[in-house]
Order: sequence, then C-alpha cells, then structure tokens
Amino acid sequence: MTTFMNSDFMLHNETAKHLFHDYAESMQLIDYHCHFGDYYKWRVMRSNGVPENIVTGNADPYEKFERFAEALEMAIGNPMYHWCNLELKKYFGINEPLTVENAREIWDKTSEMLQTAPSLTVRGIIEKSNSSIIF
Repeated sequence: MTTFMNSDFMLHNETAKHLFHDYAESMQLIDYHCHFGDYYKWRVMRSNGVPENIVTGNADPYEKFERFAEALEMAIGNPMYHWCNLELKKYFGINEPLTVENAREIWDKTSEMLQTAPSLTVRGIIEKSNSSIIF
C-alpha cells in the first residue's frame, strides 16, 4: 500500500514522474490567483450545510475547523480535498487525511507549529511554496 499523497501523487506514469521531478518540481511559481485565502474552504462548508455563522461568523475557531474537517470528508474527489491535505503534508508534515476523528490532534499540532516554527510565518510559507511573484 502506498503512502497517502506520496511524492508521486497524481503522477500516473514514468513520463509524468520524469517531467515533474526532473523539471517542474524545482521551478518557481508565479501565483496569479493567490490561494492564500479561505473562500474555497468556505464554499466546501456551505455546500455541506454548515450554517453561515460558523463559516464566517463569530463561532469558536476550533468549531469552525472541526466543521470544515467534517465537510472536507464529504468532498473526496473534489480538488479541495486534495489541496487541503497537500497543505497539511507540505507545511506541517501531516501524512494522513484530515477527518473529524483526528481534527483535534491536527488542530493542536498545527497551532503549536504556527506559534513556534519560523518557516510557518506568512513569508516562510510563501518561500516554502517557492513563489517568486504573487499578484
């Protein structure tokens, strides 16, 4: 069994692996659409019936995260499912999918890392993304 979202995730043949790992992987990104926002995550929550006061209102931040985890489980096959789990892997080293069952553990780990890891400042995340320009 392969690791969840391993280094060959979505690379289905040797040509794809060669082109990505030997050329594209190290290229800098020019981000024309800046995905450093919550609007796509909010859409997943709304689509799964999460009330607006939890999506963008004054609900407890952990409750928002837990409800997002619950909605994300319903989005398997949606690019948001992959994108969010790839974020957890790339920036936090979390190699398992986010679920309601592990939401508290992931919340605690990522919260601690955001408070202490210099690589997880806004600038650090942009650098780790290998973005050269953000519009």
